[in-house]
Amino acid sequence: MTLLKLATRRPTIRPNPLWLSAVAFLVLACASWAYLLVDSGSGFRELFQSETYQQASDFLGQLAGLDAEGTPAFLQWDKWMETGALAYDTLAMSVLAMGIAGVAALLTFLPAARNVATGELASSASLPSQALYYLLRGLFIFSRGIPELMIAMIVVFAFSPGILAGALALGIHNYGILGKLSAEVVEDLDPRSARALRTSGSSVFQMMAYGILPQALPQFLTYLLYRWEVVIRTTVVVGLVSAGGLGREFLLDMSLFRYTDVALLLIWYLILVVFVDLTTMFMRRLAR
Repeated sequence: MTLLKLATRRPTIRPNPLWLSAVAFLVLACASWAYLLVDSGSGFRELFQSETYQQASDFLGQLAGLDAEGTPAFLQWDKWMETGALAYDTLAMSVLAMGIAGVAALLTFLPAARNVATGELASSASLPSQALYYLLRGLFIFSRGIPELMIAMIVVFAFSPGILAGALALGIHNYGILGKLSAEVVEDLDPRSARALRTSGSSVFQMMAYGILPQALPQFLTYLLYRWEVVIRTTVVVGLVSAGGLGREFLLDMSLFRYTDVALLLIWYLILVVFVDLTTMFMRRLAR
């Protein structure tokens, strides 16, 4: 009777998380497109109107200086010099922001790793180490959960508008991102070298300095350089709240309809992005 029950028992069907995720994505995508097609205020219908493309063509012509009175700003050397100083401030803001985020993450990502705090590489599963682990993890979530623009709006009230306010806003936000990614790198490391140092009588500090940090540091530098590439593009958003750099000038020129000046600022942003991308590519090769 037992064998008969085992033979007639139906196999349990377990849902595949990958398929469930794909189905959920398709449902949400279809719902989003249905909302765009049905709702008249979504702006989807304006994509097929000739007036939209005419306005876009006029705006691009104003950026190129086709209807400008006098010489366009991007053909004036003194304008290049003035905006070049702002571009330097923007680059300095991004470097200072990554310095703040990098130093803070470097000092805190090791105790924020589970295997170092409470796992196999922990000296002892003590209550203070567990409390520090959850505190740092919560700090990572809090700092990366608030957008840079909101942090900049708060920081500007405490500090005078300028490069420092924007760098602090960008640094606080990227600290959470770098800390989380670096802590997960430590959790995925091969623990054999660290365990060998620990069993040979090394202290916890020596184990972290010689067994864990050398393995995690190249990936940490890679994440740091990648975030710098993102930050140089985000400085314009932070600059909109008077945090300095090209962003504040961009908002001013758009408000005063100085479109050739806006085009010059866009050219400077492109130069900065290309410069940072080439610099990080070279530094990543050195880190390997």
